[in-house]
Amino acid sequence: MSATKDFEFQNDVIFPQGDLYSDEPPLESELHLRQIILLLQSLELWWRNRNDFYAVGNLTIYYSQRQKRSEEFRGPDFFVVLGCERKIRKSWVVWEEDGKYPNIIVELLSNSTAATDKGLKKQIFQDIFRTPEYFWFDPNNLEFAGFTLIGGTYEPIEPNAQRWLWSQQLNLYLGVYEHKLRYFTAEGNLIPTPEEVAEQERERAEQEKQRAEQERQRAERLAAKLRELNIDPENLSL
Repeated sequence: MSATKDFEFQNDVIFPQGDLYSDEPPLESELHLRQIILLLQSLELWWRNRNDFYAVGNLTIYYSQRQKRSEEFRGPDFFVVLGCERKIRKSWVVWEEDGKYPNIIVELLSNSTAATDKGLKKQIFQDIFRTPEYFWFDPNNLEFAGFTLIGGTYEPIEPNAQRWLWSQQLNLYLGVYEHKLRYFTAEGNLIPTPEEVAEQERERAEQEKQRAEQERQRAERLAAKLRELNIDPENLSL
């Protein structure tokens, strides 16, 4: 029996009740954890005024009571669902979410998972989930690839001159920058993390402080010159 047949829905299946907790194994490494956090926090900051999406990492997707290969497939490392309520969830339960599957999935490769991510999982995301876009990235050797669903089959996404891959689902590029997978706007601007935004704000505040100090010193020098000319700067009429 094919892998697709193993995961087909049956009309007589009775789905379990909700309130299902995620059942994911530990992440492969600190690199994997930090990469997931970066993808999540950057997107949530960029879409901070939107309430119609769900983005999460290392969370179980429950999509059928008849899963035959639960030891081989669990939740993606990172995924985004569009057109849903933005709220905290214990897991993603497809039959309680109007049948919605992820719009985009990112798997982080490792020596122990690469074969499954490129094989079984890719087939599930293509044939069962029908997820429009699938990307994988290796935080160690920086291997990066992306696929878009065309006619029911994943086709490679062509990179631009910077080797970034365009995501129609996110309306953003994904690309490797300083050994990490990052988002970029259509204009090529890096989508910042909360820490980077905070640092930019600190730099702007410091620059404003320096400009104010320069203005104060300039005013003091001018006042000193006026006093040398026996002119009281306090009584000048403008």
